[in-house]
Amino acid sequence: MKVHSTSPMVVVANRLPFRLGTDPKTGKLIRLQCAGGLVTAVAPVVVETQGLWVGWSGLHLEDNNVEIPEADPNDQTPTAGLKSSQVIPVTVHKKLFDDYYNGCCNATFWPLFHSMPDRALFQADKWEAYREVNAEFARLTVMAVQRLSETHPGSVPLVWLHDYHMMLAANTIREKCDELNLPIKMAFFLHIPFPSWDIVRLFPWDDELLQGILGCDSIGFHIEDYCLNFIDCCQRRLGCRVDRQQMLVEHNSRTVTINPLPISIPYDRFVELAEKAPQVVKNNPHEQLLLGVDRLDYTKGLVHRIKAFETLLNKHPELIERVTFLQVAVPSRTDVKEYQELKEELDQMIGRINGQFSTPNWSPIRYIYGCVSQDQLAAFYRDSSVAVVTPLRDGMNLVAKEFVACQTGEPGVLILSPFAGAGSSMHEALHVNPYETNEFADTIYRALTMPKDERELRMKHLRRREREFDVNFWLRSFLKTVDCLSDEEKSAALGRLLPMREEDFTEFLGSYVTESSRLALLMDYDGTLAPIAPHPDLAEMPAETRRVLERLAHMPDVNIAIISGRSMANVRSMVGIEGITYAGNHGFEILHPDGTLFMHPVPHEYEVQLEALKKRLEEICVEGSWVENKGTGIAFHYREVPGEKVTSLTAEAQKVFKEVGIPIHESQCAFEARPPVTWDKGSAAIYILRTLFGLDWCDRVSTIFAGDDKTDEDAMRSLQGMAVTFRVTRSQNLRTAAMHRLPSTDAVLSMLKWIERRLGSRLPHVNGVRSRTASMSSNGNRSPPHSPTTPHCRSRTNSRSEPSKQMMLINDKLYHQYIAKLASPARSASRSPPQSPTRSTM
Repeated sequence: MKVHSTSPMVVVANRLPFRLGTDPKTGKLIRLQCAGGLVTAVAPVVVETQGLWVGWSGLHLEDNNVEIPEADPNDQTPTAGLKSSQVIPVTVHKKLFDDYYNGCCNATFWPLFHSMPDRALFQADKWEAYREVNAEFARLTVMAVQRLSETHPGSVPLVWLHDYHMMLAANTIREKCDELNLPIKMAFFLHIPFPSWDIVRLFPWDDELLQGILGCDSIGFHIEDYCLNFIDCCQRRLGCRVDRQQMLVEHNSRTVTINPLPISIPYDRFVELAEKAPQVVKNNPHEQLLLGVDRLDYTKGLVHRIKAFETLLNKHPELIERVTFLQVAVPSRTDVKEYQELKEELDQMIGRINGQFSTPNWSPIRYIYGCVSQDQLAAFYRDSSVAVVTPLRDGMNLVAKEFVACQTGEPGVLILSPFAGAGSSMHEALHVNPYETNEFADTIYRALTMPKDERELRMKHLRRREREFDVNFWLRSFLKTVDCLSDEEKSAALGRLLPMREEDFTEFLGSYVTESSRLALLMDYDGTLAPIAPHPDLAEMPAETRRVLERLAHMPDVNIAIISGRSMANVRSMVGIEGITYAGNHGFEILHPDGTLFMHPVPHEYEVQLEALKKRLEEICVEGSWVENKGTGIAFHYREVPGEKVTSLTAEAQKVFKEVGIPIHESQCAFEARPPVTWDKGSAAIYILRTLFGLDWCDRVSTIFAGDDKTDEDAMRSLQGMAVTFRVTRSQNLRTAAMHRLPSTDAVLSMLKWIERRLGSRLPHVNGVRSRTASMSSNGNRSPPHSPTTPHCRSRTNSRSEPSKQMMLINDKLYHQYIAKLASPARSASRSPPQSPTRSTM
């Protein structure tokens, strides 16, 4: 059945849906057919919706720039109706393309995603080439969207990115389309496996990769296992909110749907080919044919397969002259040394086995190293007794499905590896682990000797499933995930995560912050407690956030510190809550509740330079820019500068910084000058925790840090493994050391409410004083939930809680006030505990 889409489609793939060749008679470029389920299923939809296809033409910028030829009038392939005007060829320099395609895609992603990390190469220059080529694909895709917006007014184009070659293009496409006010839908489909977190984390730029894929609205993988692997990576590496039940990931305030979409084949076309194909393998009636069809690649398990066949002949010599193994190996990456060595090993092994077992009229292995036509392939499938599809790892493997479709005569048997995606649905096949050589040989023997009625039953079920779930079903399922299926009265509602609520923090903090926890809460101000405003003076903390923060500050065993880039005096006046620690200038000034003030020393030379910088920057302050004096530093703000003047103004400011000799620290729409010392928010956070709780604070307190700025990353890195950290961000592509991401200051408020509710269920006070013993965790371990990205902070305390000692740092006047309060009647447990002018230290 033909599939219709309600949106014009832009397919973005590494290659065009056809190859370009040269006509031997005329010397002109002609189209050559590309076999594959993707082209067969998708090309007609692109033709029908008058969409576009973006892909590499096979030519480079160094080649003569020629136009894409039109299809031959007699062309009957799926791309026959695709006009040259619907094709947008990508051409880049040969060296750049080689670094992107061979250096990164094939040398890094191919082995890594097939769970063979020892074969993967991680090279920064190749990754940079991958970025550049993806940016070029994205640029041309935006042009395609613009064209469709003009030719299809009122419609929303669907951009469909394909495979591991296009994992960084989505965010660039989205940003450019947003700038141009072009509405789009975006989807991504991966044609190879997606590995587990333990494999993905080996890639040095894994966060950028994951966020690149998350730029789409819908993401498809072959099977559910790959979907769950991806969701796990998003949660563990990026700290995204996820819903494994509905397969949803929240990133940058967008809900991304993750969908298992097992690709299939054009079933009817293969049946037709099998019925028409002439016999090409001549066997005697008593000889059975084993068949293997693979690209020559280390993931296909060819060596393991040949070893199993050798073991079979050794265990069952009666099969000599009664079984032939036909292995078709399609050449692949012949210029790569690793593939050359694989071919050499395979050649030697086949030669040795043929030399050992051959008779004058028979050789055990027939080996075809080359390409075969579709007709020949269909004949091989039809006439084989057993198909051996045993990759070491494979995304889906359509050979198994093609074999089943072509079994129109005497039923054969399919042997399938559980490490192929097809293994999750083709249950009637004989499954075998290719690493188990003896079991592999026994499975082949079982297939060769299987009774006909069992073969018929197994093949009947296999064929029925592939006929029902063919490539058109796959395409319909995909269009349904992006709400573009026209022949459904009402497409299934797209899943969406609800706005972040208090209950969501049980997953983040439930095992870390308990009713008996002693808690240190460290937070930034702008963008974390208060929404970002055009001017710092306008960045006021919401009233509800202030009330919750005040109540937390008065709770026993809760210590709060605000660490801001503002001056200490300014952040203190903006928050205005007593009993908490204020740290200004990124921690260079720290004021404790007892009045103790810490100021990190700065070089005199820097102070002189700072004064000169301040004067120079004030001279260039125009169009809404201004200089903020922070005492030990200054900030040049340009948030309110008109967009068209930002570039020239910031360039001038950078020049001033350089001439004065003070390095720039970039913040949100600001350039900052900071003292040239090894002190940052991370150092300040550790200092505050040590001051409040002692050197072994990690064992005594649960620590939470939340921030939204690049400067907060210093604290997140310093606290890795010792705290639960949150980054407040909506950035499309941002690398962070935080364990979790929060979309907004509203989510921070939800977290504070959750903490208040969690700690509000403590035991009531006894005689107005709450026991410190109860404030300690019952297990004595204050380590955050174990994160794979950070070392686990192990407790050094005994598992039994002991009453902790307190030391009050107060002057004589306050001491006498304290004694007087102790002599007064005990207060009701319902009232807040007495607020000391200092925080107690452990």
